Amino acid sequence: MADSSFDIVSKVERQEVDNALNQTAKEISQRYDFKGVGASIKWSGEDKILMEANSEDRVNAVLDVLKSKLIKRGISLKALEVGEPQLSGKEYKLFASIQEGISQENAKKVAKIIRDEGPKGVKAQVQGDELRVSSKSRDDLQTVIALLKGKDFDFALQFVNYR
Repeated sequence: MADSSFDIVSKVERQEVDNALNQTAKEISQRYDFKGVGASIKWSGEDKILMEANSEDRVNAVLDVLKSKLIKRGISLKALEVGEPQLSGKEYKLFASIQEGISQENAKKVAKIIRDEGPKGVKAQVQGDELRVSSKSRDDLQTVIALLKGKDFDFALQFVNYR
């Protein structure tokens, strides 16, 4: 019998992030507490989000609105990497970026957990920015998924290509 397998990835649906960003921009333009503070949010390059306002508190409030919109759209906040608010002229700027892919070091951590705590006979291989987990038994793969969902990683994980 052939091995069953699945891939562990860390991907973000770009369109969902874009929708969340547009909803945030609309809410900022309509909310009373954002009137007259120069609050804005927009894409800055390929995967960076730029938030601006006239005070540090307001720029953090824009970030909170964005986070709530991302959660509503099913995007893990672990994929959002936020910098510190910086004063630029009279405005505060805050950059956030969307992280995709599992780094080599994080993939090795996950593979080690699977080896140490997972069922015997389960193999994990790093393939670029994802991890392929294979086993003869589908039940073992289900056990590995449950094990990894129970762990708290500082990056988002999705399980795809289950076959």
